[in-house]
Amino acid sequence: MHNIPIKATSSDTLSIIEAIYQRRAIRNFTGEKTSRERILQLLDAAVQAPTAMHEEPWEFLVIQGQDLLHQISESAKKSLVLSTTKPLLTSSAIHQRFTATDFNIFYNAPSLILVCARPVGEYASADCWLAAENFMLAACAYGLATCVIGFAVHELNTPVWKKELGIPEDVQVVVPIILGVPAERAATVERKKATILAWK
Repeated sequence: MHNIPIKATSSDTLSIIEAIYQRRAIRNFTGEKTSRERILQLLDAAVQAPTAMHEEPWEFLVIQGQDLLHQISESAKKSLVLSTTKPLLTSSAIHQRFTATDFNIFYNAPSLILVCARPVGEYASADCWLAAENFMLAACAYGLATCVIGFAVHELNTPVWKKELGIPEDVQVVVPIILGVPAERAATVERKKATILAWK
């Protein structure tokens, strides 16, 4: 795609195994904006993901305008608060957070990457999640932080925002990922051991 491969042997990057174990969701960023060149490198890593029937259904949208990110955040917050299909938001603490004027659903990250799917087959969404994981691991390898913002998916797929962002009607936003330089170290989070149902 962009022919800017990530060099795993570079001293300023983590190995793939290190990135897998160190990648964690970060919600606190410095104001430093990730360069266009770096984002293109990360997207090139993303499209190396497995893809069913080699359909490569992914398309991407990069948003770095802070005014636009704020507008989307406010729109999503309003929709979530009014939603009757999100039982999580019935929690008073969660409701208070989403109604707070200083809360940004994107945690003031300087960049938002949308991984979108063209309607080419039943595995298009799965392919996009695989691409998203590649993107996040590559970002971690370069010392950047990411977090998937699931609460934004519905709002980004509304006709109003699709039109505003130039997303075709038949294309779906699957994975919104915030990206930036972390303002804090990721806390170590223990994972459960893999549950093996059978080994035959």
